[in-house]
Amino acid sequence: MRTPYFLMVGVVVILSTSCRKTDTLPFTPPRQDPQEIIPKSAINAFVNQQLETHGYFDWKMASDTMVWSALLHGDSILSVGYSTASGAAEILQMIGEKEGSIQRTDLRTSTADKLRFLNVRISHFETVRALRTSSKVRYAEPIGYGAFMRDISPRDAAAASDILASGCGYNSAKTDLVAGADYTVTSPAAKLSWNYPYHRIEQAWQRSTGQHIKVMIIDTGVSPQQENLGSMFNQGWSAGRTIQKIGTYYNGSPDDPCGHGTSMAGVLAGPRGTDGNTAGIAYNCDLITVHAAENVVLLSTDAINGVTNAYVVGADDPAIRIISMSMGTVFSSGQIKDALVYAYGKQKLMFCAAGTSTSFFASFVGVIFPANQPQVVAVTGMKDNLRDRCDNCHTGSKVDFAIVMQKSSTGRNPLSIAMSGDIPSTVGGSSVATASCSAIAALVWSKYPGYPRDSIIARMARASSFANSRSSKFGWGIINADAAVGL
Repeated sequence: MRTPYFLMVGVVVILSTSCRKTDTLPFTPPRQDPQEIIPKSAINAFVNQQLETHGYFDWKMASDTMVWSALLHGDSILSVGYSTASGAAEILQMIGEKEGSIQRTDLRTSTADKLRFLNVRISHFETVRALRTSSKVRYAEPIGYGAFMRDISPRDAAAASDILASGCGYNSAKTDLVAGADYTVTSPAAKLSWNYPYHRIEQAWQRSTGQHIKVMIIDTGVSPQQENLGSMFNQGWSAGRTIQKIGTYYNGSPDDPCGHGTSMAGVLAGPRGTDGNTAGIAYNCDLITVHAAENVVLLSTDAINGVTNAYVVGADDPAIRIISMSMGTVFSSGQIKDALVYAYGKQKLMFCAAGTSTSFFASFVGVIFPANQPQVVAVTGMKDNLRDRCDNCHTGSKVDFAIVMQKSSTGRNPLSIAMSGDIPSTVGGSSVATASCSAIAALVWSKYPGYPRDSIIARMARASSFANSRSSKFGWGIINADAAVGL
């Protein structure tokens, strides 16, 4: 484990001004916007270079001109973090002086006040430069650029579609599952995923099943058609627990349009039931699911804001102990960083996915944001040879734990719960690894409810395959849940 350091958009401002250079306020000098904006290809190349050199990307690495250009290529929304309680008013005054008259919508929320940020629509270079040089501003970032990185043209349409639907659409029932190879059956009539023995899950259940531990999953929501994560959440050996479903994405819906969130909920907390579906690792924990983004890669302003708000909601609920998020991006976000610090200060134990390669991440296989932040536990996936990472899983020195989640021979991934029905689906990548690791933490904390957060992680680390010599790729390695609960 790394050494620890220890509803949405804040203020949305809509500007009525144009981008033309001739638009000026009375008694102000003419705006001096650069003659040309930096093309997307050059911005993308710069981002990739920083990822290769430093292993992460922050907009503070970019010039004022590049940030302004990224705004114009995207949705023009700038996320601005301010330093003092009066900072919002001062920043709005500054923007008004640079941009023109401001139409302000009444969408102020407690999230923005707590984290001291606001979202503004910016047109002019001088505004960007003034904000980024102000001592009152902690960060000023174009949070929606990722969704516009590629032009949607006939040549790029397939790649753009892959990005905008990343991690979605796969969560359907698998009718080719083989008993004994892909699962075993346990009482009362639940299926156990093939990878559970590698983590001694059944043995751990003799001591703990996650009871009285509330876990939040920040993801794409939960399917309303899946009764195992609804009216049948309590069945069989799962009893007396609760499930809540909320939405912090812009439309407020808790429902899962993607499939990813449903599968994460199944892996972590699916009931040990009577209908033949798969049992989650922490099958007696309490669960709250959050629809915070449209897909797994956090690209849009709405997704960044949805995730920011979700962490604050989780932080402010004293019953929540664990927050699991199997989503991320290569772009650091100041407001999500602030949300992580806020939740960490409320003693939340947070797990994030190290990353799973798609066409969006290209050749980058380092630990993505926010798993690379010091407040969270980063998780990746390994093959059943106990040696190699999964085909698309990211690794690196910031990984803390690994979960076995891919068969070397067949490529089969662990079982989960499909969008509807009682036939399991399967799910892979660092996503399933993160949900699984979060569930193991719930087992440990349920056994030792009086322990602080760091002691739970310490027990998990001592019970892992690289406990005596931390790996530069897999951290503490593969967790033995039985040992973690019983040590």
